[in-house]
Amino acid sequence: MKRVTGIGGIFFKCKDPQQTKLWYKTHLGIDAGDYGATFTWREDTDSTKKGQTLWTPFAEKSKYFEPSSKDFMINYRVENLEALVAELKKENVTVLDEIATYDFGKFVHILDAEGNKIELWEPIDKQ
Repeated sequence: MKRVTGIGGIFFKCKDPQQTKLWYKTHLGIDAGDYGATFTWREDTDSTKKGQTLWTPFAEKSKYFEPSSKDFMINYRVENLEALVAELKKENVTVLDEIATYDFGKFVHILDAEGNKIELWEPIDKQ
């Protein structure tokens, strides 16, 4: 079974998300809206398929990364989230929540061996 297929997003805490977005826009050309910046790319194995990677600064006091104490969280793209979660549970990986489904895909959160929160995402990619 294929597990992770790519990076879906990089999320990090900062003192002032709006100022951070402005700095990145001014100096590096990253134009981030309310949910950050979206980088669109083409699949390596099938260039007709698009993918996205999100870059998002979060407020320093955000609790979204809990129970991890780290100031970052990585979102990994996966192919079959339900099958992967079943495998991870068999391997005694801590699964923090139930799979949530939205218009843009399915999500679940797990902890790695050091207690870092990881977001797994099975996207619904639009061509």
